Amino acid sequence: MVTVVDGPGSFRRLDHVPIPLEDGTRLAARIWLPEGAEDRPVPAILEYIPYRKNDLFAVNDEGRFGYFAAHGYAGVRLDIRGSGDSDGVLTDEYVLQEQDDALEAIAWIASQQWCSGSVGMIGKSWGGFNGLQVAARRPPALKAVITVYSTDDRYADDAHYMGGCLLTPGMLGWGTNMHTVATLPPDPKSVGNGWKKMWQERLDAFHPQIHTWLTHQRRDDYWKHGSVIENFADITCAVYAVGGWCDGYRDPVFRLMEGLSCPKKALIGPWSHQYAMDPLEPGPHIGFLQECIRFYDHWLKGEDTGIMDEPTMRVWIQDPVPPATHYAERPGRWGAEPSWPSPNVNRRRMYLNDGRLGDEPGEEQLAAFRGSEAAGQDGGAWCAFGGPLDAPPDQRAEDGLSLCFTSEPLTEPLEILGHPVANLEFVSDRPQALVVVRLCDVAETGESTLITRGVLNLTHRESHEHPQPLVPGEHTSTSVLLQTIGQVVPAGHRLRVAVSPTYFPWLWPSPEPVTLTVVSGASWIDLPLRGSSPLDGELRSFERPEIARKIETEVLREPSKEHTLTKDPLRGTTKVEDRNTGSVVRLPDGLEMEQRGGSSHSISEGDPLSARFRTERTVGLGRGDWATRLEAENDLTSDSTHLHFRATLRAFDGDECFFDREWSFDIPRDHL
Repeated sequence: MVTVVDGPGSFRRLDHVPIPLEDGTRLAARIWLPEGAEDRPVPAILEYIPYRKNDLFAVNDEGRFGYFAAHGYAGVRLDIRGSGDSDGVLTDEYVLQEQDDALEAIAWIASQQWCSGSVGMIGKSWGGFNGLQVAARRPPALKAVITVYSTDDRYADDAHYMGGCLLTPGMLGWGTNMHTVATLPPDPKSVGNGWKKMWQERLDAFHPQIHTWLTHQRRDDYWKHGSVIENFADITCAVYAVGGWCDGYRDPVFRLMEGLSCPKKALIGPWSHQYAMDPLEPGPHIGFLQECIRFYDHWLKGEDTGIMDEPTMRVWIQDPVPPATHYAERPGRWGAEPSWPSPNVNRRRMYLNDGRLGDEPGEEQLAAFRGSEAAGQDGGAWCAFGGPLDAPPDQRAEDGLSLCFTSEPLTEPLEILGHPVANLEFVSDRPQALVVVRLCDVAETGESTLITRGVLNLTHRESHEHPQPLVPGEHTSTSVLLQTIGQVVPAGHRLRVAVSPTYFPWLWPSPEPVTLTVVSGASWIDLPLRGSSPLDGELRSFERPEIARKIETEVLREPSKEHTLTKDPLRGTTKVEDRNTGSVVRLPDGLEMEQRGGSSHSISEGDPLSARFRTERTVGLGRGDWATRLEAENDLTSDSTHLHFRATLRAFDGDECFFDREWSFDIPRDHL
């Protein structure tokens, strides 16, 4: 339960404040100011994202930034160039211009009469990314960054690629969302009669960003830009990194704690891709905004809150649960680590032995397995948002489509924290192949619960920058890094390692069916096992979640979701359709917002080239006589040498479709 609080201080909200840049561009801000800030200047907290201050995110913004303002901070929500009510066009994610604009905006904020000159940044996902990127540029006024569900490495952990494999739901699903975000019109209430001209400029300049991402299939300079892992030393201000075990961006928290030399803290809970005080699942949730205030009070106001005296890392160690597609809460407990790597974590090697998982290597044997196109349907969401089908269900069906190695019942519980690493000696019968390694907890009654997994494009086994084809029939070794996790496996349960060369729709399939042979006895998995930490018993309890009062809305249509799985045994075809009829919501100023969309994917057994993934999204914005709508669709197929990508975008002013464009691209497969 989230507590809505009024106070301790009062504030006012400025709905549209243009921030001028040197090139004449004006960025649009919504600002929450504590009363009397002009006479008693306060620090500012900035969130800098493309998700539109006036409409799509306005309700939740009010709960966060109203809370900051009530606690003595100026809250600034800024639309990046080309989004929302800001001038210009939005061409891509995390471009250099975005960082340059941020430097000017921070200098402008720090110079205002109501600002003390100290600025912090906060952001989830996009805002978490650019918080780190801007910190690496070292604007003098920026003192502290809270980065939530973000990454230090754009190629390793964003929605486009994973382990050098094409991450299909992220690439297409997220990309379709981004196509609408980049081309929605500004609000006439903010920008006046010039709104239509600004909208036309955005539409005319639009190029499908998915096409750009698909043309960079290896970790080249495109992905290195904006990846602070290239030089962690660039960041000198304080950083608080936040992750969630159900989120797609948990690994970077560990890398940031290992690589940063600035003042730093980390927090990882059981959460999906939502702020940790939001009443979305899984819980338990915490007083995250109170935690933010403690961090900012220390770094922006110079107050001794004690936060930097506490353990560097707090992590939620999950207790075992039966497999389910949704959890309201994940039971567990908070653990603490003084640093990462932690002195409390040691590695245990277990060998893949002829169907068994053991502490000693067995006789070397060849275990051949032909990949099935049906594998991967029970993978759950790559990046969960608290939906009813986000978590992976019982993995026994997936295990049956994989090469499995299962341990004897554990004689004592294991507490895993960090990256398991699988070292495989293997043989592929094709020059192009991928591998998926899943680690599962198998109960006494047989249920198989996914603990974590890792994936690798095997042509990237030595480098994501310089892939090399496999030599069919040749023995090869590689390491597969599984995603970080904090999880207890109880005594009496078994561990299972499952290996497969297919995992659609998560991963775009290799161009040919693959038989992967694992050399058992010469392959193993290293498990990071956590021992007792003396810091665990000293942890301060988190407070109950609090937010400020949100904007009141009127729901004109409740959202409705449908999920349909169709299997045709005769043709060996699997098809999945997801549809969201979407909601219609009215804000107090009369603005109405509609959002709906869906996706579908299909594949036929034995024919990886039959894979298809389609997405669509509709967003409508209107107030009174002003009514606008965008419709975006994207479609991906492939043959043995090329990816075939088609995109459409339509814009409506009232009932008139005045923009209707289609793009079609044939993109060479680069070791994909």
